[in-house]
Amino acid sequence: EFNTHNTTSFVSKRHRSSRATKNHDTDKFSHGNTPMKPYAITPMMKFNNNKIPKPPYADYGNLPPSFLEPPVIIHDDNSIRKMRTAGQLARHVLDLACETVRPGMTTNELDILVYETIVKHNAYPSPLNYCGFPKSVCTSVNEVICHGIPDLRELVLGDVISLDVSCFVGGVHGDNCATVVVGDGYLRQEKKLFVNAEEEELFMRGRQLVNATKESLEAALKVCYPGGCLSKIGGAIERISDKYGYESVHKYRGHGIGETFHCPPFVKHFRNNDRLELRPGMIFTIEPMIVERSRECYEWDDEWTVVTRDGGRAAQFEHTILITDNKEGVEILTVPFS
Repeated sequence: EFNTHNTTSFVSKRHRSSRATKNHDTDKFSHGNTPMKPYAITPMMKFNNNKIPKPPYADYGNLPPSFLEPPVIIHDDNSIRKMRTAGQLARHVLDLACETVRPGMTTNELDILVYETIVKHNAYPSPLNYCGFPKSVCTSVNEVICHGIPDLRELVLGDVISLDVSCFVGGVHGDNCATVVVGDGYLRQEKKLFVNAEEEELFMRGRQLVNATKESLEAALKVCYPGGCLSKIGGAIERISDKYGYESVHKYRGHGIGETFHCPPFVKHFRNNDRLELRPGMIFTIEPMIVERSRECYEWDDEWTVVTRDGGRAAQFEHTILITDNKEGVEILTVPFS
């Protein structure tokens, strides 16, 4: 999510010097698409609905000091009920956005859809003006790992796009992410044939990357239970990425979540020695970002968009989860409306 390799918020990140936008040695990547580049973006939407509660940063983009280093929170029953509601809404909007993706549409159109749907449910899109982020959803295409800003570029058949959807409702945040291959659903449904072998290979590799990333999240969920260790999550994820010959991004992590958008515990998606016992009432996200080749990455001049240095495509899946004291030991909060 919006956290960097340290445990502070994105505020510290925005004051680092950024790298040049053009940082590739080729005009065409091995995945078959030309390198991503900045496109025009529309102005930030103004949130003028005074009847919908907003997070503290909504008006000015600044995080209050209390957001910067809160403790690990053990949520009570009331907070858990709110988090279930927020998680279900976030999932509903994510599913709608993923189902809407098609060749020829822009990520700006997806941003409008996400904004309008969240507001329709009397909620606030959490990314909007978070440390100045200009849109309501992160849309990360091909070699963009995370924090992609919706723009006016049209999606192309075979693009791999991650949609990170978060919302603020009832005083708490819900957060989740999924990745799809643009046009994949249409090709499957209509049983269309690929135009050529290159297109088929592009899709097959994209599908494998998406499926492997989803598998890594599922593996991580299996090691979440009371008395378990936080570090097992990263080990489980990296075992899956290793199996496919991929790499898990180290620089960005999962995080605690509740009234604060990003807070401890911070969850590494790679092997580590963090010694934090998982306890009932803990709520946090797990959001592995898996790349086709090297995990090395850099940031565009917009101070948000993070891309792989070698142009390998990336995929991401994310759930918000609750550690429980029941038989299962874990509850996924970002599930569809019941």
